[in-house]
Amino acid sequence: MKTIYGIQYLRAAAALAVVFFHAAEKTGHHFTIGAAGVDVFFVISGFIMWVISDRRPVTPLEFIRDRARRIVPVYWLATAVMVAGALAGLFPNLVLSLEHVLASLFFVPARSPSSGEIWPVLVQGWTLNFEMLFYLVFAGSLVLPRNWRLPAMSGLFLALVIVGRVATFDGALMLTYTRPIILEFVAGMIIAEFWLKGRVPPLAVGSALMACSLGGFALIGLLALPFDELITGPLAVLLVLGVLSLEANGCVRRVPLPALLGDASYSIYLWHTFAISVVAKVALEIDLGAPATMFMAVLSGTLIGVAAYMMLERPLMRRGNARRVAGGLAGRAAE
Repeated sequence: MKTIYGIQYLRAAAALAVVFFHAAEKTGHHFTIGAAGVDVFFVISGFIMWVISDRRPVTPLEFIRDRARRIVPVYWLATAVMVAGALAGLFPNLVLSLEHVLASLFFVPARSPSSGEIWPVLVQGWTLNFEMLFYLVFAGSLVLPRNWRLPAMSGLFLALVIVGRVATFDGALMLTYTRPIILEFVAGMIIAEFWLKGRVPPLAVGSALMACSLGGFALIGLLALPFDELITGPLAVLLVLGVLSLEANGCVRRVPLPALLGDASYSIYLWHTFAISVVAKVALEIDLGAPATMFMAVLSGTLIGVAAYMMLERPLMRRGNARRVAGGLAGRAAE
């Protein structure tokens, strides 16, 4: 599949926004709006899954297997590092329980014994609970005729959100899966359907959409305004639409560094907090100063993610792709 570099660059930007968010938390700065990188990720996820499934039809089992190979090994490794660190006393505020660790590993929303929040052992893994819900629903939709898939998934997710608005829940599962944030996957799929049909906003409109989105994010960040997915979700949708307009009009070219950061965005997202925590502790010991600490935290968080991508994620992806190709050749040879 031809790489859509605008989407790659957005993945990089979303990952870096989250890095800045966590680095700011650790160094006394303010960049809460960086958390909205997650909203951009979810819209992109819906877009990518819809485009991939259209260009390379797969069975539900093949889809889940591919997603598991892509997501699970690196996440389990990062979670194992957290567990090992807690057992070694490196994370004194992290309280472990077998139930919570197992829930974390298998993407089941559960309350953390450390804080009571609905977080896995590796806190940023909370987004993967939503991703896995989306993947399961998407896989189930593959048994339907293509024209029914998007309406079916949209209807289910909309129904969940409505239930969350009219009912009160205490359980972590329903509190998680009735949040409006799940509609961002639907928005991504709708954008993808328009993209596949060649119905993309013209350049002037796309540029205006990007300006509105970035202006909205900047306004929230600069004025420290309250926000949630009902605000950042639509802004993320406008941003993705605007970037795709630039892409369709030939305004996006491959630039090596942003392309690499886009490829490494998942690993950056998973691993950056480890480096940020180390930098924050060392900076406190040597009295480095807040601005320098912030810079080093962002840099180290990004670099550890790129290193993890190069040394862990990419080799695992290549091995999985090789097995898939070998399995396909073996199947055709047996026919």
